[in-house]
Amino acid sequence: MKSMIISLSVVAVLAGCAPPRAGGPSPEHGFNTFGEGVGHLVLSPVMIVAGLLEGIASLPYFVAADVHEMNRAMVKEGARVDLDRTYEYAYNERMEDVPASGETGKVFRHLSEATEHFQHVLKGYGVSDYRRYVLTGVRTADRDGYTLYAVVYRPTDVIYVHDGRAARQLRPGDRDYYKPYERDASGRLLDVIIDWAGVPRTNIRTQKGQAILMTLAANSVLINRRSDEYWQIERRWIAGEYKTIVAERKRDLDRRMGVDT
Repeated sequence: MKSMIISLSVVAVLAGCAPPRAGGPSPEHGFNTFGEGVGHLVLSPVMIVAGLLEGIASLPYFVAADVHEMNRAMVKEGARVDLDRTYEYAYNERMEDVPASGETGKVFRHLSEATEHFQHVLKGYGVSDYRRYVLTGVRTADRDGYTLYAVVYRPTDVIYVHDGRAARQLRPGDRDYYKPYERDASGRLLDVIIDWAGVPRTNIRTQKGQAILMTLAANSVLINRRSDEYWQIERRWIAGEYKTIVAERKRDLDRRMGVDT
């Protein structure tokens, strides 16, 4: 685990030192091409490890890659998290039986299913409190093709939250359970945000995209990632600034991962 964190940190430093490109894409350009315009990339093993460090925000960079090539790069670079074990823990499939497309006919439709699969992955990696991690989504921009996903640590199964009118009790079977909550109905801090990203819905509709999401999310848990800036981002997203948020994140990731788009 220590060697993995050191390796990722070195990559982050190297990527972070790259100067911004002169005449780079505008925020609006970044929004229009994010998720589609990166499909031509040939990802090196170093870029794949850098993507692991960046968390679920790097998902659109990976969706066009061959899952076998990506998995080999992860293994070669000593990544603790790889696609082989994600497919094994989440779907009971071994990588040698998975086609290059990554599709074996198992796609989750709701965040409750996604969370259940994700928790199986964390359990497989030895995370003792795996049931405390939940995949959540803010869906106010779904019609425009984007969902704000977050990996949260939630200290209890049953939560009491305020929906603007009254306090409500939510359990894992309730649809609204799979939204992030900064505070409970009593005003106490509730969810800890591990990772977040505004993700194109086209990237998450396939089993391959979902497997990559869980792999990146699991790595964020294992390296003890923390994303306290999320709550400000969520407020901006709900206010309608999702285009700007996605574009800003893409420009930052292009720079940090050394991508020239």
